[in-house]
Amino acid sequence: MARHLILNLESPLMSFGGETIDNLGIIRPFPAVSMLTGLLANALGWRRIERQRHQTLQDRLVFAARIDREPYGGLSMTDYQTALLYQDDRGWTSRGQPEGRAKSPSYTAVPPETRKSLTQQRYRDYHTDMRVTVALRLYPADGDPMLEELAEKLKEPERPLFIGRKPCLPSSPLFGGFSEGESSLEALLSVPLTGESPVRTTIRVQWPEGETAPKMEPDFGQARMITDERNWISGLHGGGRPIRQAAIQRDSFGPTPPQEGGQL
Repeated sequence: MARHLILNLESPLMSFGGETIDNLGIIRPFPAVSMLTGLLANALGWRRIERQRHQTLQDRLVFAARIDREPYGGLSMTDYQTALLYQDDRGWTSRGQPEGRAKSPSYTAVPPETRKSLTQQRYRDYHTDMRVTVALRLYPADGDPMLEELAEKLKEPERPLFIGRKPCLPSSPLFGGFSEGESSLEALLSVPLTGESPVRTTIRVQWPEGETAPKMEPDFGQARMITDERNWISGLHGGGRPIRQAAIQRDSFGPTPPQEGGQL
């Protein structure tokens, strides 16, 4: 049996980003492995320039996720954003250096006669009033960080945490204890449902290929290939991994509560 950390993702707004095309930022129903990597690295206080540490952490993450509470009304919210940008505008970047507008793709991509001022438009989607539970482990288990260190940092993070985008602040503690399982799906199944609608008879779940639970057929669920990884060395998003998704009967979860883990 492997020990899994339970993450409670709950917020008035949540953003599980998918592929961004032009100025359209779409979202997926489940958290991306790159998003969880950034969330955990932020809790640990890692800097973005520590690229290899991020890459190694992402490569070690194994997790299953379920939607305890579907988005309000079953719909997403689209935020329409505008910004008037000028040639001489300068702003601080995540690299700690100011960047002029003339060096930005959003400026150089337009004709010279329109470069004096340019209104940028973006559309960003969000899930509303949603709750997602994640059961994750690190493979290999030995390394930097250890699962217990992640638990401690989620309770007392080095920096403020958000779920996908900066407006998405958690509305409940992220750390939800520990659970045991031969696979991430088995560990997730042992965690009782919380905050879900009682009228729902099934719960949407996603898990990695090969991480099915005992008494389930290996080919249970719908097989898909998703691109939710990030190459932290180059900074580009991409890379696919095989997953399975299914709607599982709600009485399949619990009633064994997640272990608190005692003294960490």
